Amino acid sequence: MATGDALSTHIFGVQLGGYLVESIQEISGFTVEEDVVEIKQVTSDGKQIIRKQPGARQAGEITITRGLDQSSEFTKWIKETLNNGAVNSARQNLTIEIKDTEGNTVRRIQLMQGWASKWEGPSLKAGDSSPATESVTIVFEEIVVE
Repeated sequence: MATGDALSTHIFGVQLGGYLVESIQEISGFTVEEDVVEIKQVTSDGKQIIRKQPGARQAGEITITRGLDQSSEFTKWIKETLNNGAVNSARQNLTIEIKDTEGNTVRRIQLMQGWASKWEGPSLKAGDSSPATESVTIVFEEIVVE
């Protein structure tokens, strides 16, 4: 990759624990956010001072959209929380790897202690020939961007 070239974001992979998740169409919602703490004080001569500083880091969520297929490991993991309510056993670390055109990992994003909080099925319409996709919202406690 030449200096100044931007990455093509369409080459990426997702690992759930030790399993590679197949046929991902889209991942959206990557954000890292901290609370902002505002401190207002008054000096001895009555002049107001306003300072802002970082507060606690916020947990986040992403949405993964994929084709409705037979990917058994990812589907089992989704069912673990949404059908069985077993959040503690379903908590997994997810790794998203963004790759260059030669398949080398250029950026790694790790989502710690994630679990599926929402599943959205395909839109079904008679006579429509669009692909059947499902969307899964995954909440996580910490994000590490490498």
